[in-house]
Amino acid sequence: MRDRDETGRARNARPRDAYGRPLPHGAAGEERVPDDYAAEPAEALAEAQRLLDADRPFHAHEVLEAAWKAAPEAERTLWQGLAQLAVGFTHVRRGNARGACTLLRRAADRIAPYAAAATPHGGSAGDDAALHGIAVVDLAATARELADRIERDGLVAVTDADLTPRLSRPA
Repeated sequence: MRDRDETGRARNARPRDAYGRPLPHGAAGEERVPDDYAAEPAEALAEAQRLLDADRPFHAHEVLEAAWKAAPEAERTLWQGLAQLAVGFTHVRRGNARGACTLLRRAADRIAPYAAAATPHGGSAGDDAALHGIAVVDLAATARELADRIERDGLVAVTDADLTPRLSRPA
């Protein structure tokens, strides 16, 4: 039976390893992102980047998922794509090439439509602010290229640097 909070909502109280795999009850696991995590976009991006840089893509996914759920409607697909990018990286770390390719391509498909607003002449001045400096063009391209490389050469072709892209464009 699944753990539930006081409102009956499903929770998973089991500890997790660094890549989000459940461990037995009572085992020492990694610190988790709280269920009620909420942050402004810049803070969520910085925390997700810190987690990716620390090789904790599952935890970065949790931060990005919280941002997705709190985002305005017009940005939700972008944040969902970022969360899926981190899940793709999680599948790489877990040795699941098929899952990695699937999630990386889904991520690219969700992030890429925001590229017009991220290019200097592709949108209004307000569009760039709405994107929070997210490197949408680079991230979509990176996700597709990595999925293609995994499909062609396997997981052995993935480097640590492939799993730590910059989420934000340089200021």
